[in-house]
Amino acid sequence: MGRTCKFSFHVAVVVTAIFYIYFSTVFVFIDRWFGLGSSPGMLNAAVFTFIAVVSISSYRRAIFTDPGRVPSSFVPDVEDADSPIHEIKRKGGDLRYCQKCSHYKPPRAHHCRICNRCVLRMDHHCIWMNNCVGHANYKIFFVFVFYAVLACMYSLVLLVGSATVDSHQDTEDSSRIIHVISGLLLVPLCLALGFFLAWHFFLILQNKTTIEYYEGVRAMWLAEKGGQIYSHPYDIGTFENLTAILGPKVLCWLCPSSGHIGSGLRFKTKYDALMGLSTPD
Repeated sequence: MGRTCKFSFHVAVVVTAIFYIYFSTVFVFIDRWFGLGSSPGMLNAAVFTFIAVVSISSYRRAIFTDPGRVPSSFVPDVEDADSPIHEIKRKGGDLRYCQKCSHYKPPRAHHCRICNRCVLRMDHHCIWMNNCVGHANYKIFFVFVFYAVLACMYSLVLLVGSATVDSHQDTEDSSRIIHVISGLLLVPLCLALGFFLAWHFFLILQNKTTIEYYEGVRAMWLAEKGGQIYSHPYDIGTFENLTAILGPKVLCWLCPSSGHIGSGLRFKTKYDALMGLSTPD
């Protein structure tokens, strides 16, 4: 399901950074180190262009893909024996009901104050995408972060390599400025995106969202305090957790267009069954 994207300053910043990194990498770093007319230059330019295209495509789809809406017909069936998990409010013990949206919230759904609606399996609201990360776009979001990290690291390697090449061209001063600006941009990006990628891979291995992780820390503390052992109810095993998010086909895990985004979320999980959702392959 698509969505209309309103203008966002943060999205404009990301798009500007992507194009700056691409053009500086291809037309400055690669050209200075190998020469665009050489075989190594054309090969590196082709590989980096492919990574950049996949990154941009993934970013666009993550922005325009609706993260998941709560079905208007959803009503929790507390007497359904096949749906043993029913999330309740932490205070009062009632079933989760969104006062702002005026309907019950399925398990793992949360209300986003920025989007002003409930989002299925909400992980967080990403200001850099002007969109929530949830049930329907989590995989494509993860794929985008992966290729963004790959592109930044690749560009940084090319930057370092081109900086070691002696050049006596007239554009040496401007080239040096581009190297400095790119270095100041790429090093923090590699560190930040690398940490972000590792964080979400850690969450995927446990079939958790960012919200559930922090809620689980408190739940674990309360369980230990009461002499009990806390267990995340949606953890179905390491490999099953991976296939639940990235899909059952391992070779397509990092493919941004492999079937319906988020379709793997229903694979061997209780989530869709609890909500009565069906997602086409």
